[in-house]
Amino acid sequence: MANRYLHNVQGLFDTIAPNYDRMNNIISLGTHRHWRRQTMAQIQLAPTAQALDLCCGTGDWTIAIANDLQPTGEVIGLDFSAPMLKIAQQKVNQANVADRVWLRRGNAMHLPFHDNSFDLVTIGFGLRNLPDKPQALAEIYRVLKPGAQLVCLETSQPDQRLIKPVWQWYFTKVVPFFGRLFAHQYQEYSYLQETTRHFVSYRQLVGLFEQAGFQAVHYQRFNFGAAAAHFGTKPSLEDAHD
Repeated sequence: MANRYLHNVQGLFDTIAPNYDRMNNIISLGTHRHWRRQTMAQIQLAPTAQALDLCCGTGDWTIAIANDLQPTGEVIGLDFSAPMLKIAQQKVNQANVADRVWLRRGNAMHLPFHDNSFDLVTIGFGLRNLPDKPQALAEIYRVLKPGAQLVCLETSQPDQRLIKPVWQWYFTKVVPFFGRLFAHQYQEYSYLQETTRHFVSYRQLVGLFEQAGFQAVHYQRFNFGAAAAHFGTKPSLEDAHD
């Protein structure tokens, strides 16, 4: 069941890849770039770090991480959509960071990396599309080095009484309409708004992080709660032995 679901979602992202960046700008009114900059500002990353950007899509966050690295550092961008990765590679080349970026096709729930490999793992707007979120978080925990951090930037759900109805109207009515108007892909963007509406709350996501073993879990909310960045740290070896 999970494999079939993942195959269907992969097909969806293959389809929307050519319009993905433009539609992100339209749907978020450009604010997704601000969310990522604000999130990046809170990440302490050594210039020689080994980083992994999961569900990297067209590579914006991968490139942002690469810009903070020296050539001796590396960021791997992993995604299951070949068309997304093709666009990402073009953007990596244009950004002149190909010497520290490796793009790879793969499944975020079954990572093809050794235990304790990365100083940082990021996942932006991808966790909600994975059928088994605890499995994905367990895999991220496995490949992180002790003391290293997971950073998840994701759409979220406002809980303010006056804001929530507006947010629900926007995602249920306006987002699919934009998909039809600007990309001729009503069904695809109808699905994406459903994943946004039905994703766990920011508080529930804290619980999923903690269940996976992450410590010092905290979050920052954006745009009255329309998005949230969650941070969690894999315990250091000293903490693990306490």
